[in-house]
Amino acid sequence: MSRLTYVNGKYHEYKDSLVHIEDRGYQFADGVYEVFGIINKKIVDYEGHINRLFRSLKEIRISSPINKSSYYFHIKKLIKINRIVDGLVYLQITRGVAERDFKFPVKTKPSLVMIAKSISKKTYEDNFNKGIKIKTIKDLRWKRVDIKTINLLAPVLAKQEAAEHSCQEAWLIDEDGFITEGSSSTAWILKKNILYTTPLSNSILNGITRQTLIKGLNKKKLKLIEKKFNMKDIKDADEAFITSATQYVMPVIRVDNLKIGNGKIGKYANLFRKAYMEAVKLS
Repeated sequence: MSRLTYVNGKYHEYKDSLVHIEDRGYQFADGVYEVFGIINKKIVDYEGHINRLFRSLKEIRISSPINKSSYYFHIKKLIKINRIVDGLVYLQITRGVAERDFKFPVKTKPSLVMIAKSISKKTYEDNFNKGIKIKTIKDLRWKRVDIKTINLLAPVLAKQEAAEHSCQEAWLIDEDGFITEGSSSTAWILKKNILYTTPLSNSILNGITRQTLIKGLNKKKLKLIEKKFNMKDIKDADEAFITSATQYVMPVIRVDNLKIGNGKIGKYANLFRKAYMEAVKLS
């Protein structure tokens, strides 16, 4: 079956899905995006993601090209026509097509594209059961990381460096030596049965999976402290995790040369995943 996409109001074959050479997303990274996880044909955390999309649009002053309720319709249709059971839908909005000029164009319609992709549930389960490795890298991103823009060169370079060190993710370190977050995820450590993650600010993205896991932890009365942590804290950690829209809850077994716990996933990994899945009503 051919993959079908959505581009500016029409459905296309994947190979025919094109945008203009002067789209401002292509030339300036002038746009925002969201990733919607799909589990058993259901959209995970839809309200959180769509609300964050509209916040991002507002922050960089782009008008939505369609009304808010239409996004759900098109995402559901892409899931259906592409026969996605488990996977993701990537959604991107740019300021649109205009002659190249740094200033905002006076009259242009924002561009909207959506892509659906199947991801085997077994791939996630295999990674979860093994745990992943992390490489720490200096945080070189701009100062408004709370906006989910398509300006992703710094995370790309971080992810590539991690891959070159046989790691699956990078944790970014600020000028004071604290972990901000992952290149495409939220970072967590567990010490003495207390889970820690960086408090919200302009320096990190307000992860939707992060929000939902916190709700799940609160419901189960598991202790969480939003507090910055550094390499010393990581060295003393009993367990570590990342969360994201496609990794959900993923245990970390090594950070740089530091083995986390005994180097295998700990007892809290399944507990935290269960808390998250119950919070999104997918368990």
